[in-house]
Amino acid sequence: LQKSLNETFGADKYSEARKEVLTNMFSRPMQMALYFCTGVLENETLFRHYALNVPFYTHFTSPIRRYADIIVHRLLSASLRVSSPIKMEKEAIQKQADHCNDRKMASKRVQELSADLFFSIFVRVRA
Repeated sequence: LQKSLNETFGADKYSEARKEVLTNMFSRPMQMALYFCTGVLENETLFRHYALNVPFYTHFTSPIRRYADIIVHRLLSASLRVSSPIKMEKEAIQKQADHCNDRKMASKRVQELSADLFFSIFVRVRA
Protein backbone atom coordinates (compact mmCIF):
# COMPACT_ATOMS: atom_id res chain seq x y z
CA LEU A 1 0.00 0.00 0.00
CA GLN A 2 2.79 2.42 0.92
CA LYS A 3 4.63 1.74 -2.34
CA SER A 4 1.43 2.31 -4.27
CA LEU A 5 0.81 5.58 -2.43
CA ASN A 6 4.35 6.81 -3.02
CA GLU A 7 3.91 6.25 -6.76
CA THR A 8 0.66 8.22 -6.62
CA PHE A 9 2.32 11.16 -4.87
CA GLY A 10 4.75 11.62 -7.73
CA ALA A 11 7.98 13.60 -7.59
CA ASP A 12 6.97 17.06 -8.78
CA LYS A 13 6.55 20.28 -6.78
CA TYR A 14 3.02 19.23 -5.70
CA SER A 15 3.94 15.74 -4.46
CA GLU A 16 4.09 16.76 -0.78
CA ALA A 17 0.69 18.45 -1.02
CA ARG A 18 -0.80 15.36 -2.71
CA LYS A 19 0.73 13.19 0.01
CA GLU A 20 -0.88 15.29 2.77
CA VAL A 21 -4.30 15.34 1.11
CA LEU A 22 -4.37 11.64 0.24
CA THR A 23 -3.05 10.53 3.63
CA ASN A 24 -5.74 12.60 5.31
CA MET A 25 -8.44 11.19 3.04
CA PHE A 26 -7.32 7.59 3.55
CA SER A 27 -7.04 7.85 7.33
CA ARG A 28 -10.38 9.61 7.97
CA PRO A 29 -12.53 6.50 7.49
CA MET A 30 -10.38 4.45 9.88
CA GLN A 31 -12.06 3.64 13.15
CA MET A 32 -10.76 5.72 16.02
CA ALA A 33 -9.34 3.92 19.01
CA LEU A 34 -11.65 3.87 21.98
CA TYR A 35 -10.90 3.81 25.67
CA PHE A 36 -12.61 1.04 27.61
CA CYS A 37 -12.33 -0.81 30.89
CA THR A 38 -11.31 -4.41 30.27
CA GLY A 39 -13.31 -5.50 33.31
CA VAL A 40 -16.61 -4.68 31.60
CA LEU A 41 -15.86 -6.42 28.29
CA GLU A 42 -15.99 -10.18 28.05
CA ASN A 43 -14.91 -10.46 24.42
CA GLU A 44 -11.09 -10.39 24.47
CA THR A 45 -10.93 -9.94 20.69
CA LEU A 46 -11.90 -6.30 21.37
CA PHE A 47 -8.50 -5.88 23.11
CA ARG A 48 -6.73 -6.57 19.81
CA HIS A 49 -4.82 -3.92 17.89
CA TYR A 50 -5.61 -4.45 14.23
CA ALA A 51 -2.72 -2.53 12.66
CA LEU A 52 -0.07 -3.91 15.01
CA ASN A 53 -1.58 -7.42 14.90
CA VAL A 54 -1.25 -8.01 18.63
CA PRO A 55 -3.94 -9.72 20.74
CA PHE A 56 -3.65 -7.44 23.80
CA TYR A 57 -2.86 -3.77 23.58
CA THR A 58 -3.00 -0.70 25.74
CA HIS A 59 -2.01 2.77 24.71
CA PHE A 60 -0.97 5.71 26.78
CA THR A 61 1.26 8.72 26.55
CA SER A 62 2.61 11.12 29.10
CA PRO A 63 0.07 11.48 31.91
CA ILE A 64 0.28 15.27 31.64
CA ARG A 65 -1.49 15.18 28.28
CA ARG A 66 -4.85 13.51 28.84
CA TYR A 67 -6.94 12.36 31.75
CA ALA A 68 -7.34 8.93 30.15
CA ASP A 69 -3.56 8.52 30.24
CA ILE A 70 -3.51 9.37 33.95
CA ILE A 71 -6.04 6.61 34.59
CA VAL A 72 -4.05 4.11 32.50
CA HIS A 73 -0.83 4.99 34.33
CA ARG A 74 -2.53 4.55 37.71
CA LEU A 75 -4.10 1.23 36.71
CA LEU A 76 -0.83 -0.14 35.31
CA SER A 77 1.05 1.01 38.38
CA ALA A 78 -1.48 -0.70 40.64
CA SER A 79 -1.46 -3.89 38.57
CA LEU A 80 2.34 -4.04 38.83
CA ARG A 81 2.00 -3.47 42.60
CA VAL A 82 4.08 -0.30 42.40
CA SER A 83 1.23 1.68 43.94
CA SER A 84 -1.87 0.89 45.95
CA PRO A 85 -4.95 -0.45 44.13
CA ILE A 86 -7.36 1.98 42.50
CA LYS A 87 -10.48 2.47 44.57
CA MET A 88 -12.86 2.73 41.64
CA GLU A 89 -15.39 0.18 40.49
CA LYS A 90 -14.97 -1.06 36.93
CA GLU A 91 -18.29 0.58 35.98
CA ALA A 92 -16.95 3.97 37.18
CA ILE A 93 -13.77 3.45 35.14
CA GLN A 94 -15.89 2.62 32.09
CA LYS A 95 -17.97 5.76 32.66
CA GLN A 96 -14.75 7.82 32.65
CA ALA A 97 -13.62 6.02 29.49
CA ASP A 98 -16.94 6.81 27.80
CA HIS A 99 -16.60 10.47 28.74
CA CYS A 100 -13.02 10.59 27.39
CA ASN A 101 -14.23 8.96 24.14
CA ASP A 102 -17.00 11.53 23.79
CA ARG A 103 -14.59 14.44 24.29
CA LYS A 104 -12.06 12.94 21.87
CA MET A 105 -14.72 12.50 19.18
CA ALA A 106 -15.99 16.05 19.68
CA SER A 107 -12.45 17.40 19.46
CA LYS A 108 -11.78 15.47 16.26
CA ARG A 109 -15.01 16.75 14.73
CA VAL A 110 -14.16 20.37 15.56
CA GLN A 111 -10.68 19.87 14.08
CA GLU A 112 -12.19 18.51 10.84
CA LEU A 113 -14.73 21.33 10.62
CA SER A 114 -11.98 23.89 11.23
CA ALA A 115 -9.89 22.42 8.40
CA ASP A 116 -12.95 22.44 6.11
CA LEU A 117 -13.66 26.08 6.98
CA PHE A 118 -10.04 27.10 6.35
CA PHE A 119 -10.06 25.29 3.01
CA SER A 120 -13.34 26.99 2.01
CA ILE A 121 -11.93 30.42 2.84
CA PHE A 122 -8.71 29.59 0.98
CA VAL A 123 -10.63 28.58 -2.13
CA ARG A 124 -12.87 31.67 -1.96
CA VAL A 125 -9.88 34.02 -1.64
CA ARG A 126 -8.08 32.34 -4.55
CA ALA A 127 -11.14 32.34 -6.87
